[in-house]
Amino acid sequence: MSINSKLMKYALMGMVGVLAFVSMPAMAAPTREENEQLTKLLGRANEAAATLAKDADDTSTLVWLQETRESHAARLGQVANDVNAMGRIVGQLTETRSSGSDLQEQAADRILPLLKDLAANTTAAIEYLNQNESVDPPSEAYKEYLRDNDETARQLSATVSSLFEYEKSMAKVEKYKKSLELEGK
Repeated sequence: MSINSKLMKYALMGMVGVLAFVSMPAMAAPTREENEQLTKLLGRANEAAATLAKDADDTSTLVWLQETRESHAARLGQVANDVNAMGRIVGQLTETRSSGSDLQEQAADRILPLLKDLAANTTAAIEYLNQNESVDPPSEAYKEYLRDNDETARQLSATVSSLFEYEKSMAKVEKYKKSLELEGK
């Protein structure tokens, strides 16, 4: 590969990093080395957030499908399990956060508020079901719990996915940077 091809490749990778940086203005470029354990945790969080978003979306559609109370309870139970699984991952991110890059340190801070909203909303929806024998017709409050969960879960998934992709891009940029430094010697 010629030097111009390598420079072009590095420039493209740099642009990806810059675009990600611009879309997340509060984040600084990593100044510390990334921690492989935190990278894996962020990958697990990415998968868990995607599952949570799908399950929250499935739950919100139950209102329109006129499903039974039992179907609602089962779906909300799954969302609650997803929230708990995500909480365990975020707990691990929080415990080891200072051992990684700046981005890895900030990941839990960005994820936690959304997760807390999801937990509160899911709890409210479950309490609604426990207090009402029927969801037909569903109240506006119940519909709002499900809509909010769906929206927040999508936002959580997008946030975690962006953090994960940004982390991978910055790791590649650092790798290319080190490669260029070695070639220049």
